[in-house]
Amino acid sequence: MIKKTMLALGIFTLLFPVMAFAEDPSAATLNMGLNSLWVMLAFILVLLMQGGFILLETGSTRMKNAGHVAGKTIFTTGLAALIYWAFGYGIAFGGDSGVSALFGWGNFFFDPAVSAGEGDSLPSTVFFLFQLAFAAVSLSIAWGGFAERAKLSSYIVFTVFFIAIIYPVVAHWIWGGGWLAEDGAQDFAGSTVVHLTGALAAFAATVLLKPRIGKFNKDGSANEILGHNQVFTALSVLLLWVGWFGFNAGSTVAIGDGFFGFVAFNTMLGAGAGGVAALLISWAVTGKADITAMLNGTLAGLVAITASCAFVDPWAAVVIGLVAGVLVFYSVKFFEKIKVDDPIYALSVHGAAGVWGTLANGIFATQALADKVGVGTGGLIDTGSWKQLWVQFESVVVVGAFVLAASFLILGVMKLIMGFRVTEEQEIIGLDLSEHGAYGYPEQMKKAGQNIQG
Repeated sequence: MIKKTMLALGIFTLLFPVMAFAEDPSAATLNMGLNSLWVMLAFILVLLMQGGFILLETGSTRMKNAGHVAGKTIFTTGLAALIYWAFGYGIAFGGDSGVSALFGWGNFFFDPAVSAGEGDSLPSTVFFLFQLAFAAVSLSIAWGGFAERAKLSSYIVFTVFFIAIIYPVVAHWIWGGGWLAEDGAQDFAGSTVVHLTGALAAFAATVLLKPRIGKFNKDGSANEILGHNQVFTALSVLLLWVGWFGFNAGSTVAIGDGFFGFVAFNTMLGAGAGGVAALLISWAVTGKADITAMLNGTLAGLVAITASCAFVDPWAAVVIGLVAGVLVFYSVKFFEKIKVDDPIYALSVHGAAGVWGTLANGIFATQALADKVGVGTGGLIDTGSWKQLWVQFESVVVVGAFVLAASFLILGVMKLIMGFRVTEEQEIIGLDLSEHGAYGYPEQMKKAGQNIQG
């Protein structure tokens, strides 16, 4: 009996390779399968960054707005998916109809059965989902400028325009074969496309909305409006940090030779350097090791290295992160000095660090890595040429001008037609109750009300 069992096992072992690979998939099919798994995982990581944004914005704002922050993030992410499917993807990556340098045109109401993907290396559906997640992140960055004072209806309307027009046009220029791509603009995972675009939309919103009640005194001095949960903000940074590996390393969109590991390595170094630099500079300037500064510095390091993670050597990733950490500390103080109320520090973390990260490529990119990625040339240090730095500067200026103009125009019209700031009474009560009819923390807020009445 034992001999018969062993014989059967032996025959099965011999036949298994034939049975398993009877159809003998080609190398291209196997490559597509591996790439699909990798990019799908990256999409999930980037989508989960929305959880980080929920905790970041909730923790950085007051308890009376917590439910509103969480709910509108989920809702606008869902709305963004529908708008990107219908219009956004077609503008960013649509077919050539004679206007390809400025915007795509085609693939509207994206149909996987007829839409082209990334050649033989990646199915179009996976590529679509990955790009959708990036658009949703940029949108969540923009919400930082709306925080604690915007109507829910304004989130709905601006989502439509941002995802259908503003973000896709920028994405096309740099990632979709547009004119900045032709110039050789280097933005591997979105310091400009995602972060700067979202931050500038936030800037337009916060300027038009004006500061929150009680933020600035008549003499121009600022009052600190503390967020209600610093543990939330710390956890949010960790979640975003983890998601960033899908963001940056996933942008290789291929398993290939394992280059995604190098990208992830640089990402980790940039983030760590940003957090350390921000903590040390806050300690040196204020005499206190400010936790908020450290958290902002970590995110700023991540934002800055996003453009250059595939183009620079590890030592340069550390330098980029260190500069970002110092820059974000002083940027926060600058915006407060000019009376810009930025509750989530979107302008500093995503805007200032996004600009620095984009320009850094023109300084630190190596020719060998630029050739490997297939975009642009080496930077000033490696080649002695100013060419790439000029291209990076060009992309920052042009994208900045377009996003600011479009955002101010759209939000300005919204302000005239529908108004997009809640009333003073609604803002004091809190958006949870005034916009949704219930508090995110009903028990705590009920106790607070009873204490006030008593």
